[in-house]
Amino acid sequence: MKHSHLQKVIVAAVAVALAGCAADDPNKRAKTGAAIGAVAGAVLGHQLDSRSGRYVGAAVGALTGAAVGNYMDKQQQEFDSALAEEQRQNAVNMQRLQDDTLKIDISSEVSFDFARAEIKPSFRPTLDKVGDVLKRYPNSIVHVVGHTDSVGSDAYNQRLSEQRAQAVVDYLASTGVPRERLRVEGRGEHEPRDTNATEAGRQLNRRVELYVKPIVQGREQRAYEPPPVQDAPASWR
Repeated sequence: MKHSHLQKVIVAAVAVALAGCAADDPNKRAKTGAAIGAVAGAVLGHQLDSRSGRYVGAAVGALTGAAVGNYMDKQQQEFDSALAEEQRQNAVNMQRLQDDTLKIDISSEVSFDFARAEIKPSFRPTLDKVGDVLKRYPNSIVHVVGHTDSVGSDAYNQRLSEQRAQAVVDYLASTGVPRERLRVEGRGEHEPRDTNATEAGRQLNRRVELYVKPIVQGREQRAYEPPPVQDAPASWR
């Protein structure tokens, strides 16, 4: 998408937002800003050069360096509040990485039946909460990465990890998170969190991870880069 066309899209979004607001609407500025953010999130996925894969053009709505920490602080607080019960039950774990990425671990035990890639109905409300928060913070890209234990063939585990990650992406998209913000990847059995020699370890290894990466002005491409590979002792694999 050319920059001039992108500007026209943003201008149109502002016009729509203003048209929908009364002249004395005290929330007029906030509504206009929300419209800009939503459109920016929708078009960011088209700012990548199809041949080189590199980011091109200026990112409308990208965060400046000084604002990133505050933006991600607020997003983390909302996730903590929305997923408090899931974290208490160890169904979901969340941590903040050094680059301000939010990492959300989802246990496959509570989200999928054994050897299946369909999300359990009981876990859908949790993903609804995740989707609600993501929609309020459009200046981020979400990488969904699937992992398995080492039981079964490498090819089978790779395929299952991809299918489970895709199921989460599809569900988040169904809640209204733009697909342009969602990236899917399966890493099979190759990045265990614990030993595969015990059931407790294998349970930890069966998981889906969400990496919520901020789109930072001047470093937009980094938001689209896959999360780094996590090294593990050879004995765990």
